Amino acid sequence: MPPIGVATPACAATPRTRPSLDAETATELATMFKALSDPVRLRLLSAIASRVGQEACVCDVSDGIDVSQPTISHHLKVLREAGLLTSERRASWVYYRVVPEALQRLSQLLAIEAGAAVTA
Repeated sequence: MPPIGVATPACAATPRTRPSLDAETATELATMFKALSDPVRLRLLSAIASRVGQEACVCDVSDGIDVSQPTISHHLKVLREAGLLTSERRASWVYYRVVPEALQRLSQLLAIEAGAAVTA
């Protein structure tokens, strides 16, 4: 703290290079990041993304993940509600598919925030 009577320099605002996130966009993206913040959900997304067509039957994605089937279903629901997966019932099985645009949106945000050049 400067001595009394000594002027302190004003805070100089640094210029913006781009607009910052608005509240609505930040909320949408935070929902996606929150869904990915759980290790089981991240593994499930990876298990689906690593399949041909980025699609997998629910019966295939739980291999090697040591949680119960209801827990797997809950995590898949969270990923679906966050917009990272879609699902389709085929006979008695549910198939999940990655939403590439959602992952691209997250990747683009991270690249922008890191100062990397982003190409569309």
